[in-house]
Amino acid sequence: MTRPHRYIPMTEQDQAEMLETIGVSSVEELFRDIPASILYSGTLPMSGALDEWSLMRHLKQLAGRNADADTAVSFLGAGLYDHHIPAVLPHLAGRSEFYTAYTPYQPEISQGELQAIFEFQSYICELTGMAVANASMYDGATALAEAAALASAHTRRKRVVVSRAVHPEAREIVRTTARGLGLDVVEVGLRDGLTDPEALAAAVDDSTAAVLVQSPSFLGTVEDLSVLGTLAHESGALFVVSANPLSLGLLEAPGALGADIVVGDAQPLGIPSSLGGPTCGYFAVAEPLMRRMPGRIVGQTVDRDGKRGFVLTLQAREQHIRREKATSNICSNQALLALCASIYLSVMGKTGFRKTAELNLRKARHAARTLGGLNGFSLSFADTPFFNEFVVKLPEGTDLRQLELALLEEGFLGGYDLGRSYPELAGHMLVAVTEKRTREEIEAFAAALDRLTRKEALT
Repeated sequence: MTRPHRYIPMTEQDQAEMLETIGVSSVEELFRDIPASILYSGTLPMSGALDEWSLMRHLKQLAGRNADADTAVSFLGAGLYDHHIPAVLPHLAGRSEFYTAYTPYQPEISQGELQAIFEFQSYICELTGMAVANASMYDGATALAEAAALASAHTRRKRVVVSRAVHPEAREIVRTTARGLGLDVVEVGLRDGLTDPEALAAAVDDSTAAVLVQSPSFLGTVEDLSVLGTLAHESGALFVVSANPLSLGLLEAPGALGADIVVGDAQPLGIPSSLGGPTCGYFAVAEPLMRRMPGRIVGQTVDRDGKRGFVLTLQAREQHIRREKATSNICSNQALLALCASIYLSVMGKTGFRKTAELNLRKARHAARTLGGLNGFSLSFADTPFFNEFVVKLPEGTDLRQLELALLEEGFLGGYDLGRSYPELAGHMLVAVTEKRTREEIEAFAAALDRLTRKEALT
């Protein structure tokens, strides 16, 4: 059955009534504050009015230009991944009581949503090994920035040390947040695809509020968190770990390795990449930091009759106290996407979740061996453990932009060009392999790379 199109009526009478209500005579008057020198006064390059079916055909043709994991075999990760989403997940998350729900301020009518959020918090605590988790954040990158802000407020220090192995966009968001808070951000270099412990030891001092690392890192490598955490704690700084939640089906929980705050993006847990988002961030802390945690927390309690119930608790948001005293400005969030993560984890169960993580690990290793064996290719950081992403060096002289386009023509979304974010890794590709990739797809991708990187194909 074809999904019906959304119909949004808008007549000239509707427009006239709205303009009258807000006290202007025309749509143009709404833009009167924009200087004429910068206001576009021409006609946009678009067609004339189309009838309904012609418009829908035109829009479908435009949408068809997008390349995604439904139209191509994806080996692209770098923060968003092509994972399996169980069919039951959109069925449950699309129920009207969840799909249309807003912030659950009134617990007496929001028990279902509050319980769903409570389950999400419980899952995150179990995965990360932390004491308390909140009701989710906007995404993993902003969660990392919020962690830096929390650390500064808790330690009353103004210096944040972040590893260059952290996602480049997340580091930019940390810097943006830091500017507003007057924090100094220092980056620590890499060695063999991992945070350089000697450089980290030299960077931290008694003014450091937090050390921020990511494991698995942006390069796919798995950090030795116990060593990095010890270096952070020796200076009195908090240790913040950003972790892919799926990897925690195999790896030791960061909380057991000394993390004070664990954040990350829940996108691998049943959330589609959707051409870039939205996703869902998670945020978990050790108990002493609980009252400084941003966002909302759902607590479990009992009513006067002893019946179990759920309520929002420990709220320190700008809607409840003076803005300068608030720990967060999160007024609405991706609670629906947190629900998706909860459904995914409950459907998969411990066994299914661990098996999925194992498939990511094993298939990525098969792909790494296959690509590393191609003529002119080599694996970077070959002796460093990785999860489901790895770095491969392409043959000298390869034009990565042309290679990406050529791969797309053959039905593949190629890996991420690391030269965009790491100049020293120009000519290197970050390849992601999830549980969805088959042996045939991996070998076909390798054959395409081998053929397209020959000098006669790209020069």
